[in-house]
Amino acid sequence: MSKILSILLLSLPLIAGTCHYEAQKTDLEWKAYKTPLKIGVGGTFDKVSVQATKNKSAKEFFETTKITIDTASINSKNSGRDAKLVKSFFQVQNVDKIEAKVISVEKKIITVAISMNGITKNIPMKMDLDDKELEAEGYIDLADFNMLPSLKSINKACYDLHKGKTWQDVKIEIELELKKVCN
Repeated sequence: MSKILSILLLSLPLIAGTCHYEAQKTDLEWKAYKTPLKIGVGGTFDKVSVQATKNKSAKEFFETTKITIDTASINSKNSGRDAKLVKSFFQVQNVDKIEAKVISVEKKIITVAISMNGITKNIPMKMDLDDKELEAEGYIDLADFNMLPSLKSINKACYDLHKGKTWQDVKIEIELELKKVCN
C-alpha cells in the first residue's frame, strides 16, 4: 500500500501538469512632441512580438521578456503621418526594428535595455506589477540612440505643422497582460 501511495505522490506533478505564463495582450504606446508648446502626438505599432523563456511565475516572465517592434508598422491613426514617419524618420537611418529586453524588475522600477540604430541604452521606467499585468512608463532621448539625423529630417518634413520644433524626447508606455497556461 505504501508503495502505491509513493508512486501516486511522485507522479502527481505529471498528472496535474505544469503551468507557465504567456503574454495575452501587449500594448506599446509612444508619444512624441512637436511645436514650441510641446504638443504630444501619440500612437502605437501594429507589429510587436513578445518572447519570454518558460517560467513559473509572472515575475520570471517579466524578467526574461524581449520585445521586438517593426518600425514600418507605426500607427498614429493617421496614414499620411505614418507614411511620413516611416520615410522621413525611420528609413533615414535604416531603422527597421527596435528591440527591448528587460534587465531588472524591482519594487517600482523596471530597467529595459532598448536597442535602436545599433545602440543599446538601459532605460529605467516607473512600473506597476502584479501576477497578471505589468504597466511601465518612461522616456527615451533620441540623441542617446544617435537619431538626431532622423529627428532633423522629420522636423524638416513637418516644419510648418511643427512650427519649426520637434522635440528629441519620446514617452514610452508598455502594458503586458499575462495568462497562466497549465498542461
